[in-house]
Amino acid sequence: MVRQGDHVAAADRPVYRDWTAIAPLLGLIVLAVTWGRHLPVVAVVLVAIVLAGAVLAAVHHAEIVAHRVGEPYGSLVLAVAVTVIEVALIVTLMVSGGDKASALARDTVFSAVIITCSGVIGVSLLVATVRTHVVLFNAEGARAALATLTALSTLCLVLPTFTTSRAVPEFSGSQLAFAALVSVALYGLFVFAQTVRHRESFLPVTPSGNAIDEADANAVPPSVRATVVSLVLLLLSLVAVVGLAKVESPSIESGVAAAGFPPSVVGVIIALLVLLPETLAAVRAARQDRVQTSFNLALGSAMASIGLTIPAIAFASIWLSGPIVLGLAPVQIVLLVLTVVVAMLTVVPGRATLMQAGVHIVVFASFVFFAIKP
Repeated sequence: MVRQGDHVAAADRPVYRDWTAIAPLLGLIVLAVTWGRHLPVVAVVLVAIVLAGAVLAAVHHAEIVAHRVGEPYGSLVLAVAVTVIEVALIVTLMVSGGDKASALARDTVFSAVIITCSGVIGVSLLVATVRTHVVLFNAEGARAALATLTALSTLCLVLPTFTTSRAVPEFSGSQLAFAALVSVALYGLFVFAQTVRHRESFLPVTPSGNAIDEADANAVPPSVRATVVSLVLLLLSLVAVVGLAKVESPSIESGVAAAGFPPSVVGVIIALLVLLPETLAAVRAARQDRVQTSFNLALGSAMASIGLTIPAIAFASIWLSGPIVLGLAPVQIVLLVLTVVVAMLTVVPGRATLMQAGVHIVVFASFVFFAIKP
């Protein structure tokens, strides 16, 4: 098992000796060389290897930053950093994609919500409960996160399907502006509650129910210099991850088409690649009996994905000429409702077993299956 102290020791070594500093820089170089090019099979494999190295480097540096600032700030840093870069990628693709990219934001945000709330939480609980049988977490913070996520998902992804201002499942200009303002307000309010007003609700708990401040529990945090270096390398790693995922997308599209799968599968695969750093960080936290950190990462990522994407899309709509389809299809609505209900039933008791892990994983498997066979 890798402990926080191991990352601290690695962080304080000279940067140029550490592969986690080389991986993001190599990723950026490969990204610059391959961007916009048609790649042969060998190059696709090499890009995938570099992408994997950038993902692992991102997780490493995220853990160093998290160890320095403590929870829930560490989870927030990773979630927001990934989402900001992801939003930039979505807006760029929508600007260049025209009508073909009209549903890109919807598909990406929906996939991110299901992947994090079913897949990431399910695998994290599986890893934790296999070792300890029963895991404890702070139900109050998880409930607040799920309530915010439910409101954001319904207002931004479900409601457009039923509005009557447009013939297609999209908001009118005023409706989109309202959804953007609501998204910013709810996400900002949640971040304030998570980091200032009710920070104790998002910290791990003892069997007696008391919150544990991990920043105080760890004796030797990384130095300020090491933290700043890791923060910079984290951002570079995430740029490389998202960019290389886009470079791989033509090959993924070709493979999906050759397999006879619908185009929506491409969005699922891209979302899985982009969310890899958060997924690995959440699973590693669960292996170290820090399930609350896993929940902070998963739910925080889902909220950031909606809370930052919708305002960005609303702003970009000023110069986007094509439609912006946000409303989910009936099958997607059913899967979203199932995901939210299962997650709520999991977090309400403040404890979970292998049973809850299995249910989340089955919901995630259903999402993948019906994306392939709608």
